Amino acid sequence: MPTDFHEVRFPLDVALRGSGGPVRRTEIVTLASGREHRNSRWADSRRRYDAGLGIRTLDALHAVLSFFEERRGRLYGFRYRDRIDHRSGPPSRPPAPTDQRIGTGDGATRLFALAKTYGSGPDAYRRAIVKPVAGSVRVAVNGTEVPTQKFTIDPATGQVTFAADAVPPPGAAVAAGFEFDVPVRFDTDELTVDLAAFTAGEVPRIPLIEIVP
Repeated sequence: MPTDFHEVRFPLDVALRGSGGPVRRTEIVTLASGREHRNSRWADSRRRYDAGLGIRTLDALHAVLSFFEERRGRLYGFRYRDRIDHRSGPPSRPPAPTDQRIGTGDGATRLFALAKTYGSGPDAYRRAIVKPVAGSVRVAVNGTEVPTQKFTIDPATGQVTFAADAVPPPGAAVAAGFEFDVPVRFDTDELTVDLAAFTAGEVPRIPLIEIVP
């Protein structure tokens, strides 16, 4: 991802008015009896968005066209803010250091990967978070917040590294709270805009698709 990914965010004012969400691929076979066999083709969901709904002015349209050209269409990925799902907890409150369990200490491991879990119990879904927002990450060990000088975070990969003198002890619960962006790319190499239709209220379609880590 590093060589074909630009660590820049899609225009925020447009993204916050866009539409989209997670997509899964499920294969369903209906038997002669009417019963079904269902199989998930993807282990992870993949998010799709349409940013066109967020374009309300010609200036916003120009900004998106410029962004599209700089990314060379589908060639380079970038960050996208999902208004509904961009925090370790609910979108109505700031991240707390105990929001998400990201691992268990063993007295030696210093590196932990950010993740967000959806649901609870044996069927909960764990999603890797690889594009945290710099400065937003808070970490806790056994429920106690760790000072920021005792760990580092790689905003390009979502890896938390503890300082040598702050390694979580064996059995310790390691948790984190954070804001994050979704790594996406344009899902088209062509943007066609009809200005007559645009001024009449019709918005262009600008599809984006998540880049699975």
